[in-house]
Amino acid sequence: MLSLKGGTRPPWVGLGAAVWVQIAAGNSYNFPLYSHSLKSVLGFNQRQLTLLGVANDVGENVGILPGLVCNKFPPWVVLLIGAFACFFGYGVLWLALSQTVASMPYWMLWLALCIATNSSAWFSTAVLVTNMRNFPLSRGTVAGILKGYGGLSAAVFTELYSVLLNNSSTKLLMFLALGVPMLCLMMMFFVKPCTPAAGDDNPSEHSHFVFIQVASVLLGVYVLTTTILDEMLPISAPVGCALLLVMVLLLMAPLAVPVKMTFCASDRMRSSSLQESDKAEALLEASSSAASLHGCNESDGLSEIDMLLAEGEGAVKKRRKPRRGEDFTFSEALIKADFWLLFLVYFVGVGSGVTVLNNLAQIGIAQYVHNTKLLLSLFSFCNFAGRLGGGIVSEYLVRSKAIPRTIWMTITQMIMVIAYLLFASSLNGTLFAATSLLGICYGFQFSIMIPTASELFGLKNFGLISSFIALGNPVGACLFSSLLAGFVYDNEAARQHSATCLGPNCFRLTFLVLAGVCTVGAVLSIVLTLRIIPVYKMLYAGGSFRTPQPSSEH
Repeated sequence: MLSLKGGTRPPWVGLGAAVWVQIAAGNSYNFPLYSHSLKSVLGFNQRQLTLLGVANDVGENVGILPGLVCNKFPPWVVLLIGAFACFFGYGVLWLALSQTVASMPYWMLWLALCIATNSSAWFSTAVLVTNMRNFPLSRGTVAGILKGYGGLSAAVFTELYSVLLNNSSTKLLMFLALGVPMLCLMMMFFVKPCTPAAGDDNPSEHSHFVFIQVASVLLGVYVLTTTILDEMLPISAPVGCALLLVMVLLLMAPLAVPVKMTFCASDRMRSSSLQESDKAEALLEASSSAASLHGCNESDGLSEIDMLLAEGEGAVKKRRKPRRGEDFTFSEALIKADFWLLFLVYFVGVGSGVTVLNNLAQIGIAQYVHNTKLLLSLFSFCNFAGRLGGGIVSEYLVRSKAIPRTIWMTITQMIMVIAYLLFASSLNGTLFAATSLLGICYGFQFSIMIPTASELFGLKNFGLISSFIALGNPVGACLFSSLLAGFVYDNEAARQHSATCLGPNCFRLTFLVLAGVCTVGAVLSIVLTLRIIPVYKMLYAGGSFRTPQPSSEH
């Protein structure tokens, strides 16, 4: 285990390791890369394959249990459980696809896929909760970085699938069953709670975050560019390996921060370390003096101590309910209107967005665009840009103007209305523009919800609270994708007397409904923003985060 000097250094090691875990947490995005093989090799029909897609979404987003475990056990336990789920789930799928085990029942494959993708929830919960607590003064930035890398994971796995695994679905499942758990087992020793970063007291922290953000942008641009080149030009094996090596180096870039802090410790750090030592010695001397004084007046102070203990016991029994910005229990958060407003706004934003993501290939074919790999890469990159940008922009405005982060959920959902209307219009040249707009806005929803939940309801039970709100994703997928989009698509295909639906009517009604839903979501987001303005003025008075002080009321 790496041991570094200085209170602000360990969090950066954990953040660098968390980047790799977040990439691993994107294993659920690989379903389109092997779903066609499941259908052809195992003889599934489209309905059975669609239900497997539901298992993929449910497993990825059900994080209630990881949230509970994260509050009771260290992060390495959470990561270990996720690694086991990944190994077991994808291992069963590999046994079925490679036909090592013949005639495996469908229900077992559905359950195995749900368990496999549930590893994403364990991985994400462990690194998000740990790093949000390690960087309590930069929650939006940290959430944006980690969720940004999570958004890029689809493109990273696609690169591995093309170059390293030779476009083999069987090899991909073996890599997911063995390679992903091994990576997380190596990283789990570095993802751990430690002394929170100095925040505003350390002027170098901002430059470190900027470096990691720039590195992630370079990685996103690089992966998108190589994906486009792979579609346009034949790439030889040596060139492909070189491109893969560059991608790995870009993924390692965040680790340069703790390395630099280890070997180039600044004079300021040394002086602050000396000041901390002087303070510690002064405290020891003061405590020794107090102890001797207490010995002289022990009989006089005994009754006072008893009174204080009695008052303290009474205060515990009469504990007041927390106010917004303080630490809530899960049950206390559930009865708050702000909690359900945040849930509904997030449900509308990601639930409608994931509907387009799940049907993006069919949407492209319906509009006579068959290059679905390019559409998926474009959505993935814009999703990354939205996640990263959401963290950066919201963090700047919340610190400079104390503006609630949810204002960006309002703005992006208004833009999503425009994107859905562009999809519904089916005009020439609008498909890629609408996909880009939707990807950015979809990414914003993730990076805004996470720090907002921690600011309103505290960090103590943040894992469980944010995991419950994240259920808006699979609920939205079930309602908007399976019931609405699937029903409309199948009816239009039946009217055309074809298994494949073509033309604007395949999804037009779906897009119009989603536009109306996002309009309602934007209104709810405005209500939430107006309600929590006083909370943000209290938390960020003076331009920096201030921990709420408990009231003396009982």
